[in-house]
Amino acid sequence: MTSTKKPSSNIRQGFKTGEHIVYPSHGVGRIVAIEDQEVAGFKLELFVIQFDKDKMTLRVPVPKIASVGMRKLSEPAVLKKALETLKGRARVKRTMWSRRAQEYEAKINSGDLVAISEVVRDLYRSEAQPEQSYSERQLYEAALDRMARELAAVDNLTETEAIKLIEQNLLKGPRRLGKGEVEAEAEAETGEADDETDTEEAAA
Repeated sequence: MTSTKKPSSNIRQGFKTGEHIVYPSHGVGRIVAIEDQEVAGFKLELFVIQFDKDKMTLRVPVPKIASVGMRKLSEPAVLKKALETLKGRARVKRTMWSRRAQEYEAKINSGDLVAISEVVRDLYRSEAQPEQSYSERQLYEAALDRMARELAAVDNLTETEAIKLIEQNLLKGPRRLGKGEVEAEAEAETGEADDETDTEEAAA
């Protein structure tokens, strides 16, 4: 049997119904209820979390909140640090794309806003820079979406406004290359993403 408790008692580990939270593997969601369920004779409290954009509802046992990494929305200081991170120089490791992609994905699913902002910064391409490969674009958009949704929830913005703010900060970065530099960077950074074999042969 499932029953929904009254709002007055809906505070568990500092979380309450109606508030937005961050669930690492799904991003920003909202606690819509706290339910009691009986499983094998044991009463279990569950947070019912809705992810409106993904049209998904998740039920998370209260005792597992810490282990899954669920957290409150970022404080203003963390948000400021994440936006400052966007203005930094992109750091692209000279490793195989498959390994870098795994690292980017781990950062996106870490729930750490600053780590997510690093992915946005590192995979961002201005109009003057070479286009991203399909897999780069997918990771960039995933990181951008996670960051924009949290920024929108914290600052009470629409997602469109949040994305615009993120892009404004990206454009303040130190490395927005001219055409000659773009070609050199294209070989060094995106060549392996499109064709690792060619890059390895060129380096041999």
